[in-house]
Amino acid sequence: MKKDNSNLIYYLLLLSALAVFLGRGYQHLFWDAPYRTLLWDENWMRNIIESFTSYSWENFVTSLEVDDQVQGSIRITGLYYLICAICVLFVRKFNFLKLPIYLGVFFLVILASLYMKEKFFHLGQFFEYSLQFMSPIFLIWYLKNGISPKLVLIMKITIALTFTCHGLYAVGYYPRPFNFVDMSMNSLGISESNAIQYLNVVGFLDFIIAIGLFLPWKISRFALGYAILWGTLTTSARLVSYLEIDQFATLLHQWGFEALYRLPHFLIPCAAWLYCRKNQ
Repeated sequence: MKKDNSNLIYYLLLLSALAVFLGRGYQHLFWDAPYRTLLWDENWMRNIIESFTSYSWENFVTSLEVDDQVQGSIRITGLYYLICAICVLFVRKFNFLKLPIYLGVFFLVILASLYMKEKFFHLGQFFEYSLQFMSPIFLIWYLKNGISPKLVLIMKITIALTFTCHGLYAVGYYPRPFNFVDMSMNSLGISESNAIQYLNVVGFLDFIIAIGLFLPWKISRFALGYAILWGTLTTSARLVSYLEIDQFATLLHQWGFEALYRLPHFLIPCAAWLYCRKNQ
């Protein structure tokens, strides 16, 4: 593989990991994260809270002091994600920085698990975040072993998981998120019924692409190409569908971080496509 191509793959993996940590860091610092879906769950937490703290369950869930502590912990987690982003920039030179990145990946997996719990333990909700929490792992793997068929295979599996799970929501297998419909309506200027039909089509294509990734290069190149295109569109939709020029700063504050941590949805397919183009 040509050196410049390998370097380009490295920078795609670097940007992907960096974007995830920056996006999640911004979210935790300025918005919210679903930790209360666990902490406020009486079935899971009541015995723990009443056994290991001085709070009764009723006092715990209504305490403003506890809520402030939870919010403070969320912000501390956001700061740690930003530290991980800095580590990503320098991990190529300083091998020990892998350790805080691994811990950051653990936090990303916990976050995905909490979103899954929030959505009634739909496995599709967890694996929809595959490209996000695997991006730092791909970078570290590359730094240790370079780009290889095994790494690209795992990248393809992760892409397939993300796209399949997105498709399950798009076609309504799981309850279709309203923001899917809303973004489709705003981006394309179509009615709600047409937006639902559109989502059914793209959801079906998600399944086709997930299969096509593992077929010979003559076919898989189109699957990867579509993944790059669709990943770009779904990422940019967070900004385009709510675009108001006079409110651009507000738009970036509200939606920019969501687009940022979705950059792996097209950056990782780009990296896989570059490798496969040269080696298949």
